[in-house]
Amino acid sequence: MSSDAADGETETTATDPVEHVSGTGIAVRGDDIDTDQILPARFLKVLTFEGLGEFAFFDQRFEEVETDHGTEEVETDHPFNDPEHRRASVLVVNSNFGCGSSREHAPQALQRWGIDAVVGESFAEIFAGNCLALGVPTVTMDGEAIEALQSFVEANPDADVAVDVAAETVAYDGRRVEADVDDTQHHALVNGQWDTTAQLAAVPERIAETANSLPYLDAS
Repeated sequence: MSSDAADGETETTATDPVEHVSGTGIAVRGDDIDTDQILPARFLKVLTFEGLGEFAFFDQRFEEVETDHGTEEVETDHPFNDPEHRRASVLVVNSNFGCGSSREHAPQALQRWGIDAVVGESFAEIFAGNCLALGVPTVTMDGEAIEALQSFVEANPDADVAVDVAAETVAYDGRRVEADVDDTQHHALVNGQWDTTAQLAAVPERIAETANSLPYLDAS
């Protein structure tokens, strides 16, 4: 797909547009949940992002308990351990979610666990940018609306939540709530321009042309 750019050139769409995301919801409550809580630092040693999903919220999901047989990791009541929410794809959070370090592994872990969209009161800017690079919308609503949505998904783990990125709404339980998507994110997702690496790979001729024009690169 392509669209006409403002300067008259053709702007390449290298990735699929993300206009709608729907699925069951899961609520993780609390303000200022940082990237170390989302994915503890010891899991950053991997060479690829494969398998990171199982470590999402690991230190909140498991605690070490001394037993007669030594130390064992025991599951907590964290929502990501709840089998009723295991197929959830819409994560509902509170304010300043994803603060702390800039590690891209955090949204990678969430996506590989199964999260396709995050709805919250607010997000750390770098975290939202890292989500955008994966095609995962970070959509905001006010605190009262978030509280209502969290309570709903906790009580109704099988109910669908529909995130309309294009129209900037979140629909569930017969209601449609106004939401907000950052303008830059909205444009990139709706127009399929969120994966910058794929965008570059789609125009190798232009990359070569630019490289050949740079005096500090050896064209040979």
